[in-house]
Amino acid sequence: MTNEELLEVLRAAAGAVRGALDALEEWGPAGVDATHAGQYYSDVVADAAAVAVLEGAGLGVLSEESGLHHGDRAVVAVLDPVDGSTNASRRLPWYATSLCALDAEGPLAAVVVNQATGETFEAVRGEGAFSAGRRLAASGCTTLANAVVGMAGWPPRHGGWRQMRALGAAALDLCAVGAGCLDGYVDFTFDAHGPWDYLGGMLVCQEAGATMVDAGGRDLLCRDHGDRRVPVAAATPELLDALVAMRTEQAPG
Repeated sequence: MTNEELLEVLRAAAGAVRGALDALEEWGPAGVDATHAGQYYSDVVADAAAVAVLEGAGLGVLSEESGLHHGDRAVVAVLDPVDGSTNASRRLPWYATSLCALDAEGPLAAVVVNQATGETFEAVRGEGAFSAGRRLAASGCTTLANAVVGMAGWPPRHGGWRQMRALGAAALDLCAVGAGCLDGYVDFTFDAHGPWDYLGGMLVCQEAGATMVDAGGRDLLCRDHGDRRVPVAAATPELLDALVAMRTEQAPG
């Protein structure tokens, strides 16, 4: 499978999610119909739609909602069918399907689609990141005092940034860093994000010239359903260092 063919499969999976959501009448918590705690109906139907496309194309799948499928396949798609499920349930237009295809070397291709607007972010390892045909580039911001920072969780106090945003969908927040809309992103939660939350956005960031780490210094490349990390991303290494230092000071651990 070529890189373009792989992107087509990831796009098709995101498109299948869009079709499943279009047919959905109840978007709230799935309750007794959930396969695990905290699921929304949107998560359940979106997962089934995306996994069917990915498995049918010969890919393995690591999904937030249904775990590992065919993990022995050469390429495994890490899937968050609906990143920002609470936003989706309340029709806040910031929720996404995030897909990142991993091979033996790590992230190979990513597609992140804002399912509320259709805006799509794509990246292929070594080939750049794009949205609507436009090559993405991070903002170049180097100082915290000038930075507009997205975040998950809530900081104990003001961190010295120019402005902050808490938007509620990590995959899209990270893509916004790659696109230069945000200068950085900080996770103030504690090991709440699985690889499906950030790997797609991470490849977009990296291919757009941004940089990203786990706040605890661990490898961000995870392949286990139980793995959790604390992603921090920034337009430049200088800003990344400042964000990690600020996060460590405010929320150690």
